[in-house]
Amino acid sequence: MLSTAVDSAKLLFAGKLFKDNAKALRQLAIGGGAGAAVVVVVGLFAPIWVAAILGGAVSGVLQPILFKDLKYA
Repeated sequence: MLSTAVDSAKLLFAGKLFKDNAKALRQLAIGGGAGAAVVVVVGLFAPIWVAAILGGAVSGVLQPILFKDLKYA
């Protein structure tokens, strides 16, 4: 299982995992940015541990939605 993750990471960094690498990185940035925004906004009003949980949940829910149309090379 670790070897599969390592091989996928090698392909990603070599630019051979996705057909459109720019779109994959853009979608990843959108999901991460949304999670970070939730952490910052919720962190202003609630304890940081609540903000971290909600930010992680938002990022985790968004990633499958954002990655559903990506094509692998």
